[in-house]
Amino acid sequence: MINIGVIGYGHWGPNHVRIFSQLSNSKVLMCADQDKERLKIVKNLYPAIETTINYKDIINNPKIDAVCVASPTNTHYAISKEGLAAGKHILCEKPLALTTQECQELQDLAEKTKKILLVGHIFLFNEGIICLKKYITSKELGSIYYAHVQRTNLGPFRYDVNALWDLAPHDIAIFNYLFDGPPVAVSARGGKYLGTNLEDIAFATLEYPQNILVNLHVSWLDPKKVRQITIVGDKKMVVWDDLDHLGPIKLYDKHVERTSTFYESYGEFQLLSKEGSITIPKVGITEPLKKQAQHFLECIEKNKASPLSDAKKGLDVVKTLMAIEESMRQKGKQVSLT
Repeated sequence: MINIGVIGYGHWGPNHVRIFSQLSNSKVLMCADQDKERLKIVKNLYPAIETTINYKDIINNPKIDAVCVASPTNTHYAISKEGLAAGKHILCEKPLALTTQECQELQDLAEKTKKILLVGHIFLFNEGIICLKKYITSKELGSIYYAHVQRTNLGPFRYDVNALWDLAPHDIAIFNYLFDGPPVAVSARGGKYLGTNLEDIAFATLEYPQNILVNLHVSWLDPKKVRQITIVGDKKMVVWDDLDHLGPIKLYDKHVERTSTFYESYGEFQLLSKEGSITIPKVGITEPLKKQAQHFLECIEKNKASPLSDAKKGLDVVKTLMAIEESMRQKGKQVSLT
């Protein structure tokens, strides 16, 4: 039995407490939050869980094996560092930290203490995203031309980070997973339309190796909630829609061919579109957060040094976010990551 302490009972904290309480090989011993009203909710739902307003009570509890950090983003680094130094395994919500230097420190500390550090890039455990990875790896889509992603809604609004840091970590982690590494360059523009000092929308272009372009749109200021990725290959195209529960994946047998016919007036070939069938594969319905928690526990039990979403992948995401933000400050100037 792996004893868990959850720090933060705001947006995601309740889900972590629920999942770790349900799994047979873990038990939530303590939950920390600075809001006493939130802790009353914990006590009502889980009377056996000890609550505290001081997260250090969890860090210093010798009975606790692992800590789930679900606190505000600007606290991730300090709390994770304290937890690792105290000999705890850490599951930290995304992003891992706010700078690459902080991420590197946490990665080094996890290696030094021989503790698991898993970053909560939950979409790496999403069955639809795993399906996209299989299509790319098997070359069913052929060579990838480009992709575009939209992650929008009207709110919820945050005041600790902007829309880029709130929403884009998901999609950057997804594409780093799909394309086996971070982008080589980025360019971006953002806007502060709600009158705060935080960007509430951002448009970014990420260039991956093999000249794969990804266009990213994130927003707190959109009329419709959208969670959608389109990937275009030279053989087939695929769309993932996380909100389409009947069939989140649609595989399009569509591509473009060049004819061998010569045309004296306008070139040596003609482009022809080829239309085929649309396939909706069966995608398993599992809760990604539960799969992530099970993976975290398995890494602890089997002493796996490299979780699927380890500190290195967390660092790559933060490095990309920082480059996008730098491009936004420079009004869209391209920023290299190499």
